[in-house]
Amino acid sequence: MRDGIRAAWPICLGYVPIGLAFGVLAQKAGLTPLAVGVMSALVFAGSSQFIAVAMLGAGAGTASIVATTFAVNLRHLLMSSALSVFLGGVRKRWLALFAYGVTDESFALNLARFREEGWDWRRALTVNHVTNAVWVTSTAAGALGGALIPAHAFGIDYALMGMFLCLLVYQLRERIHVLTALIAGAAAVAMSLMIPGNSYIVAASVLAATAGLFIRRRWPAPASSTTGAGTGRR
Repeated sequence: MRDGIRAAWPICLGYVPIGLAFGVLAQKAGLTPLAVGVMSALVFAGSSQFIAVAMLGAGAGTASIVATTFAVNLRHLLMSSALSVFLGGVRKRWLALFAYGVTDESFALNLARFREEGWDWRRALTVNHVTNAVWVTSTAAGALGGALIPAHAFGIDYALMGMFLCLLVYQLRERIHVLTALIAGAAAVAMSLMIPGNSYIVAASVLAATAGLFIRRRWPAPASSTTGAGTGRR
């Protein structure tokens, strides 16, 4: 527990402001503090929760929200697969609890620690659920305080765009990533003019990912670049 908490506290510090911002935005979209807390406990995926709230505020339908958040969260399948090699012999009930707590931040931290000596699934599980508790508490607190904060105060309505811009920048490690991001952005803008609702987000994501895969296979990166990138993607 002690080792897990020591490792998790930097993530917790990052979760507090973004969780508060999400809670405020969710409250402005019409969700109660209880609904926000339950959503955070059941979903525990900040990017998907921001997307869902934004789409709720825009009047999107249930099917569109589910499809969009499902596509965004597919990366959890890859992250869990990468961590599974360190979890051999762990009972299924603990694996299920562990999988629930996997996020981008806990994945990066636990993967790095697993590659070092002295890290095990119990410490990693502590990281997952300490950060989970902080996230749920922060979002619920933001929803409770949201009624006291004007809708556009402190730039809170920019939190969603700011968070995704930050996530995007950290993913731009090669030219192919920049090109794929540009394709996704251009496709999303073009499709938004032709497709009603928010389903264009999913369509643009699939189109950009397919185009990126085609470009990488047609014009592979140099061996040195590929090796370095592959280490970061495992």
